[in-house]
Amino acid sequence: MTKQELAWLTATEIRSLLAAGEIQSGDVVAAHLERIAGLNPALAAYVHVDPLAASGAGLLAGTSVAVKDTQPVTGMPWTHGSPRYSARVADHDAIAVSRLRRQGAAILGKSNLPELAAAVGTTNPLFPPAHNPWRHGITPGGSSGGSGAAVAAGLCTFATGDDMGGSIRIPSACCGVVGLRPSRGLVADEQPDPTGLSVQGPLARSVADLRLVLAFLAAPQVPPNAASRPLRIGVVRQSSRPIAPECAAACNRAALALSGLGHELGEVDWDPETFARAYQVVRPASVASQPGDPSEYGESAGRLIAAGRRLALTDYLSALESGLAAGAALREQLTRWDAILSPTLGRLPMAIEAVPTFLSAEWSEYTQFVLPVSFAGLPAVSVPAGFADGLPVGVQLIGGFGQDWALLDLAQSLEAEDGFGFVRPPDIG
Repeated sequence: MTKQELAWLTATEIRSLLAAGEIQSGDVVAAHLERIAGLNPALAAYVHVDPLAASGAGLLAGTSVAVKDTQPVTGMPWTHGSPRYSARVADHDAIAVSRLRRQGAAILGKSNLPELAAAVGTTNPLFPPAHNPWRHGITPGGSSGGSGAAVAAGLCTFATGDDMGGSIRIPSACCGVVGLRPSRGLVADEQPDPTGLSVQGPLARSVADLRLVLAFLAAPQVPPNAASRPLRIGVVRQSSRPIAPECAAACNRAALALSGLGHELGEVDWDPETFARAYQVVRPASVASQPGDPSEYGESAGRLIAAGRRLALTDYLSALESGLAAGAALREQLTRWDAILSPTLGRLPMAIEAVPTFLSAEWSEYTQFVLPVSFAGLPAVSVPAGFADGLPVGVQLIGGFGQDWALLDLAQSLEAEDGFGFVRPPDIG
């Protein structure tokens, strides 16, 4: 097997080949390190790489993982993409990292992100901007943009991300990979989040790999056997915000595919306005307690911190309560539907310099389908759903609270249909 073939193996394929004695546990890791050396200078998916990364023993032996630089890895930089933390080196592993390491996954390094993970692109004051493997100069999304780019370019087997306002699902859609935001509380996180919105989850090239990795991130758990039955799926066909025609068309294609699989479809209402207004207050408040003066941070993050510090406590609590109340209404819809289908994003991937300003009106249009899920605390997965002008388009499947495994079953069935699922970027090799 060539190094190129090794680099594109999924975790489930690696397990089978290792068991059959067809590859060794270090083969894939070596292939990824070689590819990173050749491709990362142009992509900037990684901000730190461990050239001595090695696989251990366990059920993830032979696999490799890129870890978002919001999550600590012992002995590696832990910068959050910020000048304030440029010299910080972690002295411990994040809980998620520790669980993956115990199962034998090789920790390749830290993936790129916007400063304090507060943007829907991947630029920061410390490192070069991350590029989309499908086209140089196009954003990979954010804030887990480096993770999405690394997975899509075959620079790791899977990656970790975190998702407060769409930060796993946005880069998954932009880069044409699958990404899961788990139910709130399913994956343990040692870092406090007073808003309760942020969760950690995986990005991968197959839904089967999401299932495999989630089983270890979540305690671990043994995924139940897939239940094959017709589901009631609500489809979002319009919104109070404009939707790019290509994104709406991808959702319609997914609806036709799911109908063809025997599921019952209906329409659901979608109004993202309350969620956007709430997040425009909650997100600045979430960084207000960052140490030091705002001037110690980059321009965008510094403004966000300063805005958070100017907020009154009553304004923050009122915004959080309104967002959570709207989220509760969305959860209520999932008592009438087994799942909801929507576009992942309201716009197509754009040039790096055209990424919407964080918390702007353009940002709220872009994130109109991912942000409500965060306030609802529901599981959601972005599935690749074809292309527009040569760039990936994703659709989002949303499940009931705690129904992560059933949601992944549904996503895997959609992924198997023609026109869905991961495709290698043609110019990456």
